[in-house]
Amino acid sequence: MIRQSSRASRPNRLVNRKASPFSKQSLAHAFRVMAPTLVALTFASAAHAQGTMDFSGAQTLMGTFKTFAIYAGAVICFGGLIFAGIRMMSGRFQDAIPGLFGALFGAGVLGWGAGWIGSLTGQSM
Repeated sequence: MIRQSSRASRPNRLVNRKASPFSKQSLAHAFRVMAPTLVALTFASAAHAQGTMDFSGAQTLMGTFKTFAIYAGAVICFGGLIFAGIRMMSGRFQDAIPGLFGALFGAGVLGWGAGWIGSLTGQSM
């Protein structure tokens, strides 16, 4: 009989658990249990969506870079030729050599730069 009275005076764990269903400890435990699954599902959905990505904006951007390389190369080449021409007309041929190398560099930017940028996206020249 003494056992029954001590058992009745002891609080029941199940009753206490049902009385406070959302304690901070139980929410933290639920988060720790569910976190790996949520992370895995996030990566799985991102990998699933990878096939639907649209890269038309990247091709447009690379086309803009290619156009810039063409114009920049032309300006550098033309500027180098003007610089070299002015130096040559004044009789300073040695001073014109850097201008000629500048024109050569501009031609390289114009040709190879635009060709390389176009090859990255499969654009024709």
